[in-house]
Amino acid sequence: MFAADVQNVPQEAFTGYLPTKDRVDDLVAQAHQRYAGHTDGTVADYIPILAEANPNWFGLALVGINGSTHLAGDVDVHFSIQSISKAFVFALVCESIGHEAVHERIGVNNTGLAFNSVIAVELNNGSPMNSMVNAGAIATTAMMPGDTAEEQWGAVRSGLSRFAGRQLEIDDGVYLSEMRTNKRNRSIAGLLDSYGRLEKDPLETVDVYTRQCALSVTARDLAVMGATLADGGVNPVTGERVVSADVARDTLSLLASCGMYEKSGEWLFEIGLPAKSGVTGGIISISPGKGALATFSPPLDSAGNSVRGQRACAFLSRALGLNLFASSAHVSHQDGSLTHS
Repeated sequence: MFAADVQNVPQEAFTGYLPTKDRVDDLVAQAHQRYAGHTDGTVADYIPILAEANPNWFGLALVGINGSTHLAGDVDVHFSIQSISKAFVFALVCESIGHEAVHERIGVNNTGLAFNSVIAVELNNGSPMNSMVNAGAIATTAMMPGDTAEEQWGAVRSGLSRFAGRQLEIDDGVYLSEMRTNKRNRSIAGLLDSYGRLEKDPLETVDVYTRQCALSVTARDLAVMGATLADGGVNPVTGERVVSADVARDTLSLLASCGMYEKSGEWLFEIGLPAKSGVTGGIISISPGKGALATFSPPLDSAGNSVRGQRACAFLSRALGLNLFASSAHVSHQDGSLTHS
């Protein structure tokens, strides 16, 4: 269990705030030092270009809702955003067409199966089930505003760039490598289309989705993107409102239940944060009202989640009191009043 080694880590805060900047800097540095030497996991190779990633890369970035930034390790190494993009495209679509429409057309329930499962679609009468698995993400991308695939791609790139606070660029090498190997996603799109679940042409939608996944980011970028959701849709660095507070809430709710695929329940039990992972080794964990922690380390476990990243998230969730379900103990006094211990 990746959280077993942090059970005795003291919690420094619970609800409403982060510790001081110096203390957060110290704990982020501690987490990096503590797990940098871990060698478990395997770098993804089902997309050939991803196999070139350095397994020693390891970066941690935490951005508070006030814009404070805390960094350790390889936070400026660029990598493709991959599945982490699903969370932010979901938010953009909810902002565009509304909570109810996305709920009705896609769904919000965990499949309990792998992220690229075809069986999950068949078992649920063609329903993608949720926007965090590939079927649901492809269907969600198809609902982005735009009359053409190019217009939709422009809306995706612009929207994710606003979350990051800078213009994001596509990694053409990753895009071309994925397009040569994404037969399963094309099959999933065709299956969704056969059930009448896809808004646009299936092959064009897969192309937009593939470009979306090939956007190049850093751990620093991901922390800003997550902190935007933590701050009710306002980018804490640029001050721009990217999505509404309601959409930010809906996105975090979905991430809590589905963001870590079939490991989502275990993740929520151990770490207690809405989160999303990507096959390039990124994880973004979000603590509403506090900020977001991004980790980057390419070696993955069998579910496709970064091994070092999970351990670092577990440590910092506990040490910084980020867990949604954590609250400080109260001491009862003779007069019946309560105070924090």
